[in-house]
Amino acid sequence: MGASVLVAAISSAFGAVLLSATGYIAAIMRANPYIGESEVLAAVLAIMTVILVGVAVYVAAIVTANTFSTVVAGRTRRIALMRLIGASARSRRDEVARQGLVVGVIGAVVGLVAGTIVAAGGIALAEEVLGIDDVGYQVVQAVLLVPAVIVAVTTWAAAWAGSRRVLTVTPLQALGGSVEASHESLAQRKGRNASAIALFVSGGTLLAAGIVVGLVTPLGVIVAFFGGILSFTGLVVGANLVMPPVLRLVGRAFGHSATARLAAENALRYPERSSRMAIGVVIGVTLVTMFAVALETVKSVVTASAGGEVDSEFITVIDTFAGIMMGLVAVSAVIAGVGLVNLLTLGVVQRRRELGLLRALGVSSAQVRRMVLLEAAHITIAAVATGLVLGTAYGWAGAQSLLGSVAVPPLWLSPTLVAPAVPWIPVAIIVVATAALTLVAAVVPTRLATRIAPVEALSE
Repeated sequence: MGASVLVAAISSAFGAVLLSATGYIAAIMRANPYIGESEVLAAVLAIMTVILVGVAVYVAAIVTANTFSTVVAGRTRRIALMRLIGASARSRRDEVARQGLVVGVIGAVVGLVAGTIVAAGGIALAEEVLGIDDVGYQVVQAVLLVPAVIVAVTTWAAAWAGSRRVLTVTPLQALGGSVEASHESLAQRKGRNASAIALFVSGGTLLAAGIVVGLVTPLGVIVAFFGGILSFTGLVVGANLVMPPVLRLVGRAFGHSATARLAAENALRYPERSSRMAIGVVIGVTLVTMFAVALETVKSVVTASAGGEVDSEFITVIDTFAGIMMGLVAVSAVIAGVGLVNLLTLGVVQRRRELGLLRALGVSSAQVRRMVLLEAAHITIAAVATGLVLGTAYGWAGAQSLLGSVAVPPLWLSPTLVAPAVPWIPVAIIVVATAALTLVAAVVPTRLATRIAPVEALSE
C-alpha cells in the first residue's frame, strides 16, 4: 500500500501548496493600492485552485481504485477461503474499505505536513528573492485541512469502488489463485459497456455542439466542458473496450520474437489489468497535452481573427501562463506515473507462479527481464498515443468553443475556425518523459521477476 499512501500524500500536499500560493497572491493583491479588493481576480484564483485540486484528486481516485482492484484480484484465493469458512462478502469488502481509509488518512496527514512546510519555505524564498514586503499572510490555516479531508474521503471511496469485485468471489475459487477477468467475462458486462458507449457518444455530441455554439458566443465553452467530462468518463468506464485494440496495434511493432510475443499477449490476455495500468497514464498525458494544445490554439484563433498579426505582449502572457499551467498539471501526471509503477509491481508479484513456470520451461532471467520491460513499454506507448490524440481533441475543442466568436483587432474577423495547433516541443517532452517513466516503472518489477525461483513459485 506504500504507493497508494504516496498518491494520497502528493494530492494532499499539492492542495496545501496550491491553497497557500493562491492565498498569498490574494494577500499581495489586497496590499496593492491599484488592485486592492479585486473580486474578479480573487474569483479567478479560487476557480483555478478548485479546478486544479479537483483534477489531481480525480486522477488520484482513479489510480487508487485501480490499485485496490488489482489487490483484490490478487487476494481472490484468500477471500474465497474466508468465504468458505463462513465470512460474508460484505465483511471482506468492509475490510478492504477500512484499509483504504487508513491509507487515505496516513497519506493526507503526511501530505498536509509536507505541503505546509513547502509552502512556508516557498513564501519565505519569494519574499527574499523578489523583495516582496511582508503582507501578513499566515501559512498555517484551517483551510489547508480541506484538501486533506477530501483526499482521505476520496481514497476511502476509491478503495470501496475498487473492491466491488469482492462481492463476486465464490468459495469455489479458493482452489485457484489470482484471477483477472478475461476477454469473455468482460464481453458479458453488457450493462457497463453500454453505459460507457452512451456516455462517450453523448459527451462527443455535446463537445461538437460546444464548438458550433462557440462560433456564436463564448458560452459554447460551457457546453464543451460538460461534453468533455461525459466523453472522458465514458472512456474511463469503457477502458476495457478502448485500450485492447490500441494495445494490439502497438504489440505488432514489437516484432515476432518469443519474448516480444509473450509481452504483447500478456497485455492482451487480461485486458482489465492492462487497462487499469494504462488509463492512469492516459489521463496524465491527456491533461498535459490538452492544456498545451489549448493555449497554442488560442494563439492561432486570435492570430486568425486579427488577420495575421498579434501583439507580442499577448503571446508572452500566453506562453507564461502555459508554463505555469503545465507545471501544475504535471502533478497529476506524476500521480499517474506512481500508479503505473505500483500496478506493474503488483502484476509481477501476483504472477509468481506464471513466471516460475516460464523459468521452469527454460526461459532465462534475461528473457524474463526483457519481457517485463516490453510489457511496461507496450502499455505506456499505447497510453501515450491515446492520451496525445485525446488531449489534442479536447484542447482544440476548448480553445475553439471559447474564442471562436471573439473578434480581435485590427481586422476583427469573426467567427473564426482554425485547425488544432500542436506545440511540438511540449509533445516531445511528453514522449521523452514517458520513455523515462517506462524505464523507471520497470526497474522494481524486473528485479522481482528475475528473483523468482521456479521451484518456489510452482509450489504456491
